[in-house]
Amino acid sequence: MKALMVYGVLILAALVLSLTDVGFRSGSAENFSLMVLSLIGAVVLASGSLLKAVAMILLGLLMGLVGTDVSSGVARFSFDIPELTDGIGFVTIATGVLGYGEIIANLARPSDQREVVTAKVISLLTLGIYLVTVLMVSAITIYNIQPGPEWMINKPELFRGLVASMIVMLIILSLPLIGIWIKLLPAPPYRWLFPSIVLFCAVGVYVMSSNLFDIWMVGAFGLLGYVFHKLGTEPAPLLLGFILSSMMEENLRRTLLLSRGDWSVFVTRPLSAGLLAAAVLLLVIVLLPSVKHKREEAFVEN
Repeated sequence: MKALMVYGVLILAALVLSLTDVGFRSGSAENFSLMVLSLIGAVVLASGSLLKAVAMILLGLLMGLVGTDVSSGVARFSFDIPELTDGIGFVTIATGVLGYGEIIANLARPSDQREVVTAKVISLLTLGIYLVTVLMVSAITIYNIQPGPEWMINKPELFRGLVASMIVMLIILSLPLIGIWIKLLPAPPYRWLFPSIVLFCAVGVYVMSSNLFDIWMVGAFGLLGYVFHKLGTEPAPLLLGFILSSMMEENLRRTLLLSRGDWSVFVTRPLSAGLLAAAVLLLVIVLLPSVKHKREEAFVEN
């Protein structure tokens, strides 16, 4: 697994220019189809039930629709709450579901069974779904940097620094010292650790928005994260769906506007049709009984 992680970073660095060129050649239809493929990939790679993963994706997409419609200016799913007219912040959702949800789940266990790292954040790492990447994408969008090929052209020094930092952190720090990091994690008593986590999470959310309402939202999403934990569902598909929601809506609207409402444009454009075909093929393969059985065995082992 370690070798695959290293190879993955090196391949990314080598192919980035080619991927950038493909990105500039693609239009809104191709972008939408690529996002559909990404969501299908998240469903396939998420542990547990495929149905639960699909439900989490759909919930994330719906959460991304909360706020004011940029086209009509009408508030959607805000329930007449002024603070929701600007939408839900990604940091609020991620902090609540990932941070507070895990804390509540740990506190619900007996004291001798509480842990800092669960066997589940491990399964995500072994499958290559990095929640840190999701958080990073959200962080750069806060500073008006649009992820995608424009980022590589307009901010090349930032992208090169990111790839270099991935190589340095992975090869020099993370992999050689992973044994030490694992031993350090359970060192502090949890009764001392979780109040600090709660405090720093709350401070971080407030600094980002300067709004006390977001603190209450973090608590609500923490309870939701605990429900997810009890149901045995992964939060990663929800976060990915939330991030892609606005971009999928924007590309879908632009495509249908340019095609005058003709949905066939998604299958008549070669690249878009290929991406959608790959998504369907991936979904069909994972639903095959033999593949489904091996997938379940792999998650049980993890």
